[in-house]
Amino acid sequence: MRLSKSWIVAAKDFKVFLKKKNIIYSIFILPLIISFVFPIIIKYLVQKGGGGASATELTILLPSFTFFYLVLAGVIPTTLASYSLVGEKVEKSLEPLLATPTTDGEILLGKGISAILPPMAAILGGATIFMGLMDLVTYDKLGYAFFPNWNAAIILFLMVPLAAVMSVEWNVIVSSRVSDVRLAQQIGILIVLPLGLIYVGGELNLVPLGDISNLLIIAGILLLVDVLLLYVARATFRRDEILTKWK
Repeated sequence: MRLSKSWIVAAKDFKVFLKKKNIIYSIFILPLIISFVFPIIIKYLVQKGGGGASATELTILLPSFTFFYLVLAGVIPTTLASYSLVGEKVEKSLEPLLATPTTDGEILLGKGISAILPPMAAILGGATIFMGLMDLVTYDKLGYAFFPNWNAAIILFLMVPLAAVMSVEWNVIVSSRVSDVRLAQQIGILIVLPLGLIYVGGELNLVPLGDISNLLIIAGILLLVDVLLLYVARATFRRDEILTKWK
């Protein structure tokens, strides 16, 4: 597999994405909104009457809020991956790419790169703002800066990439069955439901997301799912089937 060929495919997609304002908005707006909304919520909880949220409660809430970026990593790539595959199929721009001397694996990797890197940049940028603001609003209550920490590092640099890869692989599989971009996005986003349930469990302290062991177990499950979906996605993304069977 030639990585240079995959980067050419990714660069082509980057140019297309830059021309679509709705795609740019879908990548960056949600992480930015979350990065400001969560600190505002915590500030309200800290300052409300009766002493506000305790330090113990904050150490439960903050890791759960950080985990939400993992949910975003499953949601945001859906827009890019579905447009890159189904959108190009509908617009008849995928067939010329498949006619080039590029292997199926190189094309699939290039599509994956273009669907993963922009969301990763948005999520990491948003998380940086989130952590800085959270430290500002919780320092007086905790007596120390909660972020950065190993918990956040595992989520952002290990679990977020794994979730983004899972989302793209799932959307490759979905794209082989549908011919409408919106439908592909609606089905593709279902992959994040388990992550959403874990997030809710963290907020309710049913799944302690401040426990690094729990995070590593979840990361291991994500890795296993990524490997399984990769096998299915590679079997699905074959140019002869795309040209003759994808509808």
